[in-house]
Amino acid sequence: MSRANAGALVAIAAAAAIPVVFRGSDYLLNLCVLAGAYSIAVMGLGILLGYAGQMSLGQAAFFGIGAYASGWLTTQAGWNFWEAVPAAMALSALVGLCVGYPCLRLSGHYLALATIGFGIITQLVLVNWKAFTNGSDGMSGIPAPAIGAYTIDSYGAYFYIVLACVSAGAYVSSRIKATRPGRAMQAIRENELAASAMGIDATRYKILAFVLAGAYAGLGGALLAHSIKFISPDSYSFDASVVFLVMLIIGGASSVGGAIVGAALLTFLPEVLRPLKNSYIMVYGAAVIAMIIFMPQGLAGLLQAVIARFSPPPDPGSETIAARPSAQRS
Repeated sequence: MSRANAGALVAIAAAAAIPVVFRGSDYLLNLCVLAGAYSIAVMGLGILLGYAGQMSLGQAAFFGIGAYASGWLTTQAGWNFWEAVPAAMALSALVGLCVGYPCLRLSGHYLALATIGFGIITQLVLVNWKAFTNGSDGMSGIPAPAIGAYTIDSYGAYFYIVLACVSAGAYVSSRIKATRPGRAMQAIRENELAASAMGIDATRYKILAFVLAGAYAGLGGALLAHSIKFISPDSYSFDASVVFLVMLIIGGASSVGGAIVGAALLTFLPEVLRPLKNSYIMVYGAAVIAMIIFMPQGLAGLLQAVIARFSPPPDPGSETIAARPSAQRS
């Protein structure tokens, strides 16, 4: 078993113990569920930005589409949680396809501006399409998941559903990075022209990145909607997209574990700083800026640097003595 796989199993086991250790603390468990839902959306943004190099400031829009789709299907169409969540993922992925295709010729800040426009339009639709979203009043009464007669309505039990989705999302994202599509996305990120010259279909893989980012965000939004049981358009504004981007940058743009840690850190940091009252937002902003300046590669890059610093140097005497051609005896 590799070191990365062993670390992932230890992290999952530690996370699985959280509801047991903090039993009875609904506030903390709710924050853990929130961090898990955010981390799924940030992992999707990591595929789009960290793998394919496509800047997006509209991830909160996909998050909201998934939340409203699952909420409407369960409250109005009579679907259950297990049917509505995959459908919400599929709808968000379809919207990602529709957004990604016309944005193919854009890059850098032009693409960012286009995704900002998409996010603003999505929020306006959520506010004004009252027959579907109930407008600014929001959507309430979103049911908790159920298995037969058992309703999973406690934060501790629901946390395991979120943990399973985070683990599955992390596994898929890490596998994508090691496959041909993932390597093609990384080539496009480094130099799209050179990648195209080598036969990589940049159009196809950029659209795939948008679709995957939408599916991940839709899953995270749906999970959060069934946890808090109420959603409103205010939660899916441009500000939320910026927070997702900051989470990714702090964790490490191309690191799956970094995306999870960055989402968890920025979910809990405001709560830790809450006793500062009016000045907490200033300290919060200063802390984020400091992390971005002094850790440009994110927490994942910092961890890699520490490991490289304390790892033993390679043994120069082990350099392929066997590989040297032996002198032939005459």
